[in-house]
Amino acid sequence: MIYAIIILGALGLIYGLGLAFASKKFHVDVDPKIEAIVEALPSANCGACGYPGCAGYAEAIVMNDEELNKCAPGGAAVVGEIAAIMGKEASAAERKIAVIKCQSGGANNTFFRYEYQGVTTCKAAVMINNGPNLCSWGCVFQNDCMAACQFDAISIDENGMRIVDKDKCTGCGACVKACPRNLIELAGEKKRVHILCSSHDKGAESRKVCGNKTACIGCTMCVKKCPKDAIEMKNNLAVLNYDLCIMCGLCADACPTGAIFDPLKEVRALKRAEAKKKAEAAKQAAAEKSE
Repeated sequence: MIYAIIILGALGLIYGLGLAFASKKFHVDVDPKIEAIVEALPSANCGACGYPGCAGYAEAIVMNDEELNKCAPGGAAVVGEIAAIMGKEASAAERKIAVIKCQSGGANNTFFRYEYQGVTTCKAAVMINNGPNLCSWGCVFQNDCMAACQFDAISIDENGMRIVDKDKCTGCGACVKACPRNLIELAGEKKRVHILCSSHDKGAESRKVCGNKTACIGCTMCVKKCPKDAIEMKNNLAVLNYDLCIMCGLCADACPTGAIFDPLKEVRALKRAEAKKKAEAAKQAAAEKSE
């Protein structure tokens, strides 16, 4: 027994000395800039930058001249800190917000084919007969997006809708990756007009299966009304190009089902009505003057 203990102790000592020698022999100095950038980053390790963690992104900035503005949770403040460390000019990217492109997903606004009682994840739900809801393109309400969000930016309202809190959302894209039906995308925070439907069914079918009747029916009215050709039809679905969109809201006015969301729709309508009223008054005044 004593011999076994002595042998094990000796082996441990030898291995320990070997590891100590190897750590000295193969030691690689870390650039202090990398350590400083890691300290500046929010340590969310969300992957929004395209790297597996903050340390990987920091190393890419120093070693590979990676862009400084890829940390969505950090925002402009972190970009400024990194720029100061690297001795470069800060150039923050436009902040992006998650947009959920579906207006159903709760018991009050979804038509069901069957009652789902399986594993409570969206990925599991869509594997069983393509999900419990009639719309094969819509939200299956098992909250994978909420589970993926590290910032509590997604919640459920009284109608069972998943709602994004714009103040909390960092645009990290974790919810985008988590949704098995690709219902979520990132859009610049200044972009207010959104097509909130992902159905590729034909008009009659999409209208029939949508729980709150707000599906895109492929009528192309929005395409015709857009003055910048920012909308095109792709497999029965209107798709918005945010780079071309000027947020005029004409597409939302033209949409017969409400598939296009414009928070300023009523404001724009009032302004147009006022402008029309003024134009008619001016026309009437001019007519009276000419008489």
